[in-house]
Order: sequence, then C-alpha cells, then structure tokens
Amino acid sequence: MKVIVLASAKGGVGKSTLSAHLAIAAEAAGAGPVVLLDTDPQASLSKWWNKRQAETPGFAGIKGGLAATLAGLAKSGMALAIVDTPPALSASIEATVATADLVLIPVTPSPIDLEAVGSTVSIVVAAKRQSAFVVNKAKRNSLLTADTADALQRHGEVAPVLVEDRLDYRTGMIQGNTAQEYAPKGKAAVEMRDLWAYVARRLS
Repeated sequence: MKVIVLASAKGGVGKSTLSAHLAIAAEAAGAGPVVLLDTDPQASLSKWWNKRQAETPGFAGIKGGLAATLAGLAKSGMALAIVDTPPALSASIEATVATADLVLIPVTPSPIDLEAVGSTVSIVVAAKRQSAFVVNKAKRNSLLTADTADALQRHGEVAPVLVEDRLDYRTGMIQGNTAQEYAPKGKAAVEMRDLWAYVARRLS
C-alpha cells in the first residue's frame, strides 16, 4: 500500500480539499481501493466524508497509532492511503510524515505561505521522504502565482499542475462530493485528473 501525506505548517492551504479530490481521482484511475485518514482535530475531511452517499473512498479511524492503523489497512487490501494533517508542527506531524511514500505540500500564492514552507520542508528532509509542492488556490497568469512557483523550485519539486481557485472545488466539498462529481466536465475535474497522473508517476 502506498501512503500520501498532505502536510503544511500553514492553515487554509487546502489540504483537506486536495485529499478528498485526489482520493476520488485515484479511484477513478483504478488505483484503489483508497482509504482516507484524518489526523486534524478540526476533522474537515471526516465531516466531508460523513456527508457522502458514495461508498468510495473508504475512511478509517486511527486506532493504536497511525503506523499500526496503516499496517492493518495494507493487510486488509487497501492500495492507497491519503492522510490529512493539522496546520501545526509537532512530534505527531513528524511521525505522520515518516509513514509517507510521498508528501504533498500545498502552498497558496502568498508571502505568508512561502515563509511557512521552510519548516515543513525541514521535517520532510529529516524524515528522508520524497515530496512535491502543489500550488493551490492560484490565479492563472498572476505574477504572484508565477513568483510563488519560482520560489518553491529552490526548495524542491513543484507539481506541474496548477490548481486554480475554482468554485467547483468549494461547492463539491459542501455537498459531500468533489469537483469531479459535481462538474465532471469542468476544468477543476481536469486539473485533478492531471494532478493524480503526476502523483501516480511519483509513487511508481
């Protein structure tokens, strides 16, 4: 089983939204069964999943620690686990990152987000995990978006898919769906398919 961890010291960057959308994209691409885990006390991902009527992706509570939970999920036949994390740096975040095959670090185009990147990267480097930045909630053709991507490249790899600030992402999440389900022919759905294709290549 492969494990993806969404991590960032900065809140509001879209970790929960990306976790949900990537899970749906992975299932659609045949990379399942996929299971979600939520380690954030705000439980945004858990609340979204509880609104869903669809049976996939799965959701697992953490029992006996994250490592033990992941081991049990792998044994049960899960192919991919996606772990959402809180916007804080702590020993628990370090332990979570250590379980990952790939750490995705969402960053919104803003000076504050860029300032928070270093501490997250330090944890990933210390854990010797592979990672990628995802420029999220972006405005295409914005100078700030371009500057953010350029700055991030100094710290590591940046996903080649720009995730734009689209209403479909928010609307889908409110309804317990994703952009792919809410507007399957929309641009957000295409972005998530492309982002998953990139993530899948990194995992392989």
